[in-house]
Amino acid sequence: MRILAINPGSTSTKIAVYDDENVVMTRNIAHRAEDLKQFKEGMDQFEFRKQLIVDELLAAGIPVRFDAVIGRGGLARPVEGGVYKVTEKMLDDIRQMKDHRHACNLGSMIAYELAKDIPGCLSLMADPGSVDELLPEVRISGWPELERICIWHALNQRAIARRFAKEHNTSYDKVNLIMCHLGGGISIAAHRQGKAVDANNALDGEGPFSPERSGSLPVAALIKMCFSGQYTQEELLKRVAGKGGLTAHLGTNDVRAVLQRIADGDEKAELVLNAMLFHTAKAIAAEGAVLCGKVDAIILTGGLVYSDYIVEKLRERIEYLAPVYCYPGENEMEALAMNALAVLRGEFTTKDYDQGTTL
Repeated sequence: MRILAINPGSTSTKIAVYDDENVVMTRNIAHRAEDLKQFKEGMDQFEFRKQLIVDELLAAGIPVRFDAVIGRGGLARPVEGGVYKVTEKMLDDIRQMKDHRHACNLGSMIAYELAKDIPGCLSLMADPGSVDELLPEVRISGWPELERICIWHALNQRAIARRFAKEHNTSYDKVNLIMCHLGGGISIAAHRQGKAVDANNALDGEGPFSPERSGSLPVAALIKMCFSGQYTQEELLKRVAGKGGLTAHLGTNDVRAVLQRIADGDEKAELVLNAMLFHTAKAIAAEGAVLCGKVDAIILTGGLVYSDYIVEKLRERIEYLAPVYCYPGENEMEALAMNALAVLRGEFTTKDYDQGTTL
């Protein structure tokens, strides 16, 4: 089975071609800032990015003929976890989203467009960031008007959870896990027997701060800042997602550079990074209460887990709760491809976005 996986990010588009479990080709197509400036919104980049993908495939001698094309899921309506066939209704919902217009929305759109011209080819999306299996209690905030939602690294977390379960001779639906994805954003979720019953809104400012995002903020002070007249709404939203966290404190989102500054004796860098890890550990421990202390493992994943410094700082505070396992990297391309392969082999049944379980 030949599969094309597509993962659009803000400044690049990753693609990978698989024959069954075997990688045939991977590419990270970088997009220059001057090329993206011509587009008013990210959604306007659809044709531009699609053509770059086709050109890259042809340059590698790979014909545009696949059994499945799977795109990183877009931030459409909240859905339960799983693999979905891309539909026109799904794409309409993605196009109409105003609050969460992320480049990942292009993944499903490009997958659909490429697959429709290939006989017998499926267009799929898997575990988008809008996967929502939250307990009813999670949704309730201190204001009835403000319901909690989650936007998190569902694709990588669920793929790593299934991998962990397989490696320990069990299945995802039989274990309780606390998963923490550490990347540009930090998402933490309690996985109870195959469902993520609690997860933070890692994109919009909830949970620990991260290299690029503000995390939860002091509410009253934030409201005063909003009405100070010093900032526009757009500027403040950018500080929440993009210019917050380490970027705001230290002027960089590059954790490797921060670690080097610490090694060189920069005490401010050490304090700020340790604060990020302190709040991350605190949030991980809180998920122990969600699972009533019945935790089989704590799993750290994402790019920052390559750092021994970061892992050890977290272990100091969380290992009392459950054994800690590390799966460095994002693994999103493999996760996409393996989800598609499971559908092609009949191991997974696709869910119906139009008629199935949506919230």
